Amino acid sequence: MRPPFAFLTFVVLFALAVPASPFMQAAQAQTADSRNRATAGPLRIEITQGVIEPMPFAVPTFVADSAAATQLASDISQLVVADLVGTGLFREIPPAAQISGISNFDAPVQFSDWKAVNAQALITGAVSLKLGGRLEVKFRLFDVFAQTQLGKGLKFTGRRKDWRRMGHKVADAVYERLTGEGGYFDSRVVFVSESGPKNVRRKRLAIMDYDGANLRYLTDDRALVLAPRFSPDGRSILYTSYETGLPRVYLMTLKSMRRRAVDDLPEMSFAPRFSPDGRSVLLSLSKAGNVDIYRIDLGSGKRTRLTSAPSIETAPSYSPDGRQIVFESDRSGSQQLYIMPANGGEARRISFGAGRYATPVWSPRGDLIAFTKMNKGRFHIGVMRTDGSEERLLTASFLDEGPTWAPNGRVLMFFRQGRGANSAPQIWSVDVSGRNLKRVPTPESASDPSWSRLMK
Repeated sequence: MRPPFAFLTFVVLFALAVPASPFMQAAQAQTADSRNRATAGPLRIEITQGVIEPMPFAVPTFVADSAAATQLASDISQLVVADLVGTGLFREIPPAAQISGISNFDAPVQFSDWKAVNAQALITGAVSLKLGGRLEVKFRLFDVFAQTQLGKGLKFTGRRKDWRRMGHKVADAVYERLTGEGGYFDSRVVFVSESGPKNVRRKRLAIMDYDGANLRYLTDDRALVLAPRFSPDGRSILYTSYETGLPRVYLMTLKSMRRRAVDDLPEMSFAPRFSPDGRSVLLSLSKAGNVDIYRIDLGSGKRTRLTSAPSIETAPSYSPDGRQIVFESDRSGSQQLYIMPANGGEARRISFGAGRYATPVWSPRGDLIAFTKMNKGRFHIGVMRTDGSEERLLTASFLDEGPTWAPNGRVLMFFRQGRGANSAPQIWSVDVSGRNLKRVPTPESASDPSWSRLMK
């Protein structure tokens, strides 16, 4: 049984120019409350115990400026809906329930039509195809009950083939305005795509949008590959390959697909992770039967040993400010989590619950550390404060492993595998409250996800 989410009470401030309607009220209460908003002050959403009522919103099909843009307008509208509904925080008022659409982007909104169907937020948009195949997408966000626009309208332009990115950008902007948190939709995930029987599984690196779209393969399946990791700028990845027979860490530039070994010495290297500035790499090296954590400068190749205990030190991850490193070690007799200064030195243990802990990853917000926990024959994805307090387990199954953070630090991806010879790993996601657990679609089995930051 999962422990209660006792510590999770976070308050989201809506940074709006005018007060707006409460997130959780029923339609009748919302209407009454809207009459008193002038003195209500900034809107607050309090999310406790991981349980909220999703906000009802409407997205009438975006207006197309030409017949050629009609399908794009429909596709972008649907993508914005899918992004927002997929968070578990929003509930769509479906088109069949809408009284009117939007035929003119610049025309005044008939708020009474949207209030009648209990929509709290309204998103309107327009799509245009310009000379040279350029695509322009603009949108506005409205508080229906306050009958006001939330912030300024925004416009995105790009190549026609990048329409999904523009849809994700619209959804990110809406999400940020309605929650006060940064979005995570315009991002990518690199992972290990797996096929074939369990005892002869073929693995290759693949990359996709956060929702599984636009998948492409980065390597073939001739060599075993593990643990891909995005660089901070999203332009490169680290990964471990067995192509020489022993594990070795490689650096690949995504645009050119060129790659090189991070370290050319003969020891086994694995569990790589970039520094926050992208200039160096943490990894584990096995030398003379001992496994320690090293830092490799990517420019000079200089190697610095950071641990020297007679135990296994691995899976290092930097804090966002680059001052500390969390890692796993069996120096206490079992796998546990430790934090040490970025340049090495005395480490302090932070995991003290029952069972073993592995694969720690520091949140991009700096407030939490995600981990894999093994206890009583079950695997869990969990989070704890950086001092080890307030541990919470978000999942439980036969095998859950390898968490990675969304850019906003509010959602985790990981991979899950069931029991039995025919089981295969799949990527799943869950938010930090333990809500909204769902599988991420991939064409084949998938493991070892790594989530990028928002794309530039």
